[in-house]
Amino acid sequence: MRLLRRGLLAAPVLLAAAPLRAQSPLDAAQVARVMAPSGTLRVAINFGNPVLAQRDPAGGAPRGLSVELAQEIGRRLNLPIEMITYPAAGRVTEALREGAWDLCFLAIDPVRARGITFTAPYVVIEGAYLVRQDSPIRDNAEVDRPGIRVAVGRGSAYDLFLTRELRHATLVRAPTSPASLEQFRAENLEVAANVKQPLVAYAAANPDVRVLPGRFMVIEQAVGIPQDREAAMPWLRAFVEEMKASGFVARGLAATGQTTAEVAPPAS
Repeated sequence: MRLLRRGLLAAPVLLAAAPLRAQSPLDAAQVARVMAPSGTLRVAINFGNPVLAQRDPAGGAPRGLSVELAQEIGRRLNLPIEMITYPAAGRVTEALREGAWDLCFLAIDPVRARGITFTAPYVVIEGAYLVRQDSPIRDNAEVDRPGIRVAVGRGSAYDLFLTRELRHATLVRAPTSPASLEQFRAENLEVAANVKQPLVAYAAANPDVRVLPGRFMVIEQAVGIPQDREAAMPWLRAFVEEMKASGFVARGLAATGQTTAEVAPPAS
């Protein structure tokens, strides 16, 4: 699993992640008390991004890189873990208002950064467009036109990004990212936006659609905690950098077949 070149990272998004500090001013026991005041680390797992978290087909515990990172954090901080699963990233951010979780794995975004403090990214993936085979749209730049309707999962990283970026096309929001593909087909929408990997899989199973070449955005996946727990951030930032450098992230991606996702470069 290769590191992504720095030039591919979206600079405005990186501003949401504060610089790495060399050492945490708190020891592990202090970090544990700050990060998990209840004594149990409640971890939000987002099934809306299948690159990082997957359901067990047999109905068992969730799996994927997000789960493995959470387990390693719990082990190092000597904390029991409660996995709280959500069908979409938007549900994770909504649950923050209720204080439902202590740790999350989401894409960095300025809207989310109003309530969540993020580490630097540990994985970088791409947002892509899907269209029908007979669509006249051949390029990402052709999507933002009057009359074009784009299906997205509500509150996803690409929903937030396209809300800021699109000037002429109309977003049609479904409750989750998988539901947006169903809505794209059921309502005969012109375009669906999503993480590239599930779109490629969908196109492979449905030959009447195709994925546009390239990407419309870079999605930087990071670890986040509620903003009022900033004291735990130096430890968490250092942890993420270690996980990237040691190969832990790359191995976690490979173990679940996510060979097209990229390990993020070291934080500057």
